[in-house]
Amino acid sequence: MRRALILSLAALLVSGCASGRVRTNQASGVVPQLVVERFLQAVNMRDLVSMSRMFGTSRGPIGDTGSSFGCFWKRIGTLFGGDSCRRWQEVELQMDLIAEILRHEDYRIMSERSVAGRDVQTIRLSVALEIRVGRTIPDVGFTLVSAGGARWLLQEIELVKITNRR
Repeated sequence: MRRALILSLAALLVSGCASGRVRTNQASGVVPQLVVERFLQAVNMRDLVSMSRMFGTSRGPIGDTGSSFGCFWKRIGTLFGGDSCRRWQEVELQMDLIAEILRHEDYRIMSERSVAGRDVQTIRLSVALEIRVGRTIPDVGFTLVSAGGARWLLQEIELVKITNRR
């Protein structure tokens, strides 16, 4: 009896140490896959504007560079740990480089899993990319973050798996 009481108290203590923040996997599935599919279509069409609207962080797309006045306030905010403002030319160059690396013949989404330890809901999709006929990269990771509501943005792409030639 005493042992059962001690075990119950220990279980309560351990559960009390757990974080109260519980994440559900409600929006995963179709939406992140559609973002990757649209992004890969934009890559082959070299639609840098569309790519920039699907790439970013939980705070929003990288393509939202804002007005000059908005950038002024963002620059001041960097003094206090805020995000810096990027010019469209920087975003365009980044998207152009990504498009050059990811240009492909075909692709197949292989799997999806949650990424642990993030502040916002994050998902990693494994994509098999056929870069050229006969050259397939079996597991290129596309990491997506929730940007509020049902919106998902690509945050990371494992480009090194494509650029590393063995």
